[in-house]
Amino acid sequence: QVQLLESGGGLVQDGGSLRLSCAASRSILRLNAMGWYRQAPGKQRELVAVISSAGLKRYADSVKGRFTISRDNAKNTVYLQMNSLKPEDTAVYYCNADQGISAYWGQGTQVTVSS
Repeated sequence: QVQLLESGGGLVQDGGSLRLSCAASRSILRLNAMGWYRQAPGKQRELVAVISSAGLKRYADSVKGRFTISRDNAKNTVYLQMNSLKPEDTAVYYCNADQGISAYWGQGTQVTVSS
């Protein structure tokens, strides 16, 4: 199993920046991928960004050019740098670890962007 702990959420103004961190309880080297998802009130959880074990990255169209996902294998941590935030980015952000047949989730961190 993998425990995931997110941090870095908060309240920011339109156009501001935040960096989310997701610390895993063990090495992330053998995980297929790690990613960030978000869920806004009344909406389904959606993919924001994912990074594979080989370092390949994929982003939702809505965040391309504004968000950057990265990983530090030595620290077992994945980051999501969020720039040019918009009110529509407001959501609970969840970290995900994909182990193939299993997937693990963090408890989520709230990001609120005020207009």
